[in-house]
Amino acid sequence: MSAESIRFKLNGRFVSSTGEEIADEERTVSLADRKAPLVFEPLDPDNGNFELFHVVIGMKFHWEREETQRFKGKLKLFVENGLITAVNILPIEDYLLSVISSEMSATSSVELLKAHAVISRSWLLAQIQKSRDVARHVSEYKTFIPNEEGYIKWYDREDHTHFDVCADDHCQRYQGITKVSSKQVYEALKATAGEVITCNNAVCDARFYKCCGGITETFENVWEPVHHPYLTKVIDNDVVPEGYNTDLTKEENARKWILSNPPAYCNTHDKEVLSQVLNDYDQETQDFYRWEVKLTQAEIKDLLFRKAGIDVGDVLDLIPVERGVSGRLIRLKIVGTTGTIVIGKELEIRKALSESHLYSSAFIVETRLIASLQSPPTEFILKGAGWGHGVGLCQIGAAIMGANGYSCQDILTHYFPNAELRKIY
Repeated sequence: MSAESIRFKLNGRFVSSTGEEIADEERTVSLADRKAPLVFEPLDPDNGNFELFHVVIGMKFHWEREETQRFKGKLKLFVENGLITAVNILPIEDYLLSVISSEMSATSSVELLKAHAVISRSWLLAQIQKSRDVARHVSEYKTFIPNEEGYIKWYDREDHTHFDVCADDHCQRYQGITKVSSKQVYEALKATAGEVITCNNAVCDARFYKCCGGITETFENVWEPVHHPYLTKVIDNDVVPEGYNTDLTKEENARKWILSNPPAYCNTHDKEVLSQVLNDYDQETQDFYRWEVKLTQAEIKDLLFRKAGIDVGDVLDLIPVERGVSGRLIRLKIVGTTGTIVIGKELEIRKALSESHLYSSAFIVETRLIASLQSPPTEFILKGAGWGHGVGLCQIGAAIMGANGYSCQDILTHYFPNAELRKIY
């Protein structure tokens, strides 16, 4: 959390890095107050906690809002980029207790919560290692690659330098002990303590998201061009749906897939299961498997300029250049009256065409004309599939698997082929 001032409340007895002892007190720290970092540590870690007010969650997504959140562990405040930044310092297992209650509902099935505990622990440890690797080779790590057609950009770990992971959807949701409310969460963590998934003796970079749309994506099509054998194409069903060619890198196959309703674990409207896997604000999103967005000519021009700095005049067409194995667009050509540009990867496309983010980059484009075929389209209709980047575990699909009696091991094996479960501490 970063802001010009941060209001917080210490519940219980704390000691600050200046030696001051504080008990049950509310404070506000602003830029004018701080030069050096300030740390508040609970004297009784099991019972002491602190609250942060006006925490923004779902930042730049369609469910963005503010919450008051409560945390265990230490509170660190420091100045960064002209703002006060608040960081929570705590043990890994306490962090995971929150994550699996924040990413999922605390009332989810135990097998699903166990699977999520394993992948969230794996992801965290992999990110800490990756940060160390990036720091050692900082001059070699690039996430923006310009070319003659346009550019390729992806978003990952490079954004965080003074802490391991952020608390929002950019990394994985961490909302303190605010939503930890069920014995299933504690059971899931206890049952999987120290367990991760590994491949070739390394902890897996285990990614996850809300809904794959029927087929999962490969890592290299979303982030840096590195192949991970456990983050590959998975059909989210126990059988291949009949009547479809699932090579969605081909435009005609992707179009048929996206415009239809193939069976998949994540193709569900089961309100009971969805209420278990989705937190309250996530349940506001009902059309996650197949969705539609309409943009007028004025809206698309404005979005492209504000969100991506792109000005090609009136937009004439949006042309798929390259699709991944799930049908998600990796590169998109934007043709206008004054220029043409090709952009990617998937999140850059989603950001450029939405006030928040498109649900996914697995979409096809239909245009609408009013005057004549020579005029720029007056409206663009994006018809899409899935919610999120599509790499790794599909949370809604995994929830259905858990509800249908599949075990934690079954879920992990389905979404992470070529990975093995291993206890490392």
